[in-house]
Amino acid sequence: MYEVKSRELIAPDVYKMTLLAPRIASARKPGQFVIVRAEEGDERIPLTIADADPGAGTVTIIVQAVGYGTRRIASREAGEFIRDLAGPLGRPTEIKNFGRVTCIGGGVGTAVLFPLARALADAGNEVTAIIGGRSSEHIILREELSEFCHRILVTTEDGSAGTKGFVTAVLDEILDDGSKLPGAVYAVGPVPMMKAVVDRTSPAGIKTIVSLNPIMVDGTGMCGGCRVTVGGEVKFACVDGPEFDGSLVDFDELSRRRATYENHECKLDEKLQPDRE
Repeated sequence: MYEVKSRELIAPDVYKMTLLAPRIASARKPGQFVIVRAEEGDERIPLTIADADPGAGTVTIIVQAVGYGTRRIASREAGEFIRDLAGPLGRPTEIKNFGRVTCIGGGVGTAVLFPLARALADAGNEVTAIIGGRSSEHIILREELSEFCHRILVTTEDGSAGTKGFVTAVLDEILDDGSKLPGAVYAVGPVPMMKAVVDRTSPAGIKTIVSLNPIMVDGTGMCGGCRVTVGGEVKFACVDGPEFDGSLVDFDELSRRRATYENHECKLDEKLQPDRE
C-alpha cells in the first residue's frame, strides 16, 4: 500500500498526486514510469514519474481522470492509499548536450515532458518548451517549466492563451528560422500530435524522440499488449521504451491498437456514473 501524501487538481480532470514510495523515489530516472492500480482487480495504469524527492521518499504522478482506472486512482485523497505502485519501469531518457533542444507537450503529455526537459536543461541544453491545450485552463506545469527552460511557448486551440492553434504552428516558426534549429526535439502527447511533429522534423534531419503510451498490463514485456512497430521491428514500449526515434515509429498501427478496448472502457466507466451525478 502506498500513501497519498497530497492531491491537487491542476486542470479539468487532471490531478497532481504525491505518493510515499521511498524505493522508487531513490531509483527513478527521467523518462521512467510506474504502473498504478488503485485496488486489487483494477486496471493497471502506466503513468510517468513526473518528479521524485528521494529525501522525502516521494514520487509525483499526474493523472488525467478520463476512464474507469484513472478515475479510481484520482479519487484517492491525501491520507488514503493506492494498492499497487510498480516501478521504476522502462528505459531512462538518453540525456546529453545537444546545444538547443525543443520539448513539445500536448495536453497531459506535458507531465511526461517535464522531467525530460529538466534533465536536458541540467545537461547544459538551451531548452525551449512548447506546451499546448484546448484552452488556458488545460495548460499545465507552465510555471514549473519556466524555472529551467530558456523560453516557454504556449498554444491553445481556442486562443485563450498564447498562440491560437496547435503546437505544430509554433514548431513551424522555429524550424523556419534556419539559424537556430534545435539539435533535438522531444515530443509527448496524443498520437496525431507526435506524428505531426515527426512529419515536420524528419525532412530537416532533426533527431526527434517520442514517448509512447500504448496499452500495458504487466510492464515486463510478457503480455505483449504494448507492442509497437519501430523501424520495421516489433518492440515493447514497457521494456524497449517508452521513448523511441519518432521517424521510425508506425503511428498508424499505434493508433489502431490504442482503440482496441474503447468499447470495454466505456462499459467500465459506466460503473462510476452514479458517483459523478
